[in-house]
Amino acid sequence: MNKKFFYISFLLLLMLLSSCKSKRNLVSSLPSLEVVPDSALRADTVGLPASLVGVLTFDQSDLRDIRRMSGRSARSSRSLAKLKIRKKEIVKRGTQITFTTLDVSSSYKGVKRVRMYDFTHRDVPEAFDSCRIAFISDLHYKSLLKEEGLADLVRLLSSLHADVLLMGGDYHEGCLYVAPLMAALAQVKTPLGTYAVLGNNDYEACYSEVVNEMKRRGIRLLEHKVDTLKRGKDRILVAGVRNPFDLKQNGQSPTLALSSEDFVILLTHTPDYAEDVPVTHADLILAGHTHGGQVTLFGYAPVVPSRYGQRFLTGLKYNSVHIPMIVTNGIGTSQHAIRLFAPAEVVIITLHRLR
Repeated sequence: MNKKFFYISFLLLLMLLSSCKSKRNLVSSLPSLEVVPDSALRADTVGLPASLVGVLTFDQSDLRDIRRMSGRSARSSRSLAKLKIRKKEIVKRGTQITFTTLDVSSSYKGVKRVRMYDFTHRDVPEAFDSCRIAFISDLHYKSLLKEEGLADLVRLLSSLHADVLLMGGDYHEGCLYVAPLMAALAQVKTPLGTYAVLGNNDYEACYSEVVNEMKRRGIRLLEHKVDTLKRGKDRILVAGVRNPFDLKQNGQSPTLALSSEDFVILLTHTPDYAEDVPVTHADLILAGHTHGGQVTLFGYAPVVPSRYGQRFLTGLKYNSVHIPMIVTNGIGTSQHAIRLFAPAEVVIITLHRLR
């Protein structure tokens, strides 16, 4: 019995060693990549085709080291070269994006957090390195956001010391609220000014009041227009979309006439626009409208005002041609004055030049 057990154990050991040797040979013959990720949070890749997620999760603009392992065949080297070429084609307009979240709920009524993105891109001009962009959307004043919350929002935006304020639409829940809202937002002073687009609420009601109050308060409305932010001889461009739900009239992006050499921010109320039409030359898209689902459970929103469902729900996303898009939860609410696991937020984006 003992001899039989010994022989069986010996045979199993030989089979195991043989198996391990085969696996080692198999691994050594495959092309290998050593990926050295950043210590910061990696960008979300929800919305990318499945075949690209693995590539873009770890490298979005050649900022991370990818090294070939030694001892491979010529065939493996050719395969890796093809992979490198493909990766560069995918991310040629990409960027490294990291983010952090700051909880401000104890200090500011009506805003729960500040989502802060660091956005590094090769087209950012030298003078705009470290430029801070504040982005807000979907205030829906007075829904969940009321007088005290609006005053705290202004106080928060002022304390963040942004260089420019961008606004994404859906400002009011009634025409009588437009004037006091714009008067309050005009108190936020930035060196490069305030730029805005309108949302579906603003086109459906009180359009003239919103436009007139913005003009009166020095807020520059971008309805299929492009404006220039200047620092010395350098510039970046901000393009705004007019009523992105009316593609018959507005189905040609204002970015199409721009140059690929410029750093271009596209401001649109709904993220769907960046998927429905070509937004060529845009380097970063800013959108709202979804409210982050407004009510979510385990990251899922039963109701999303987007024809793409959960795909552009919130945070950092990509359209089908891999242009990064930041979708904010916004601040106010619609239909019902409640938020659940979709906190009201202000977005801060700090630009960095790719060295």
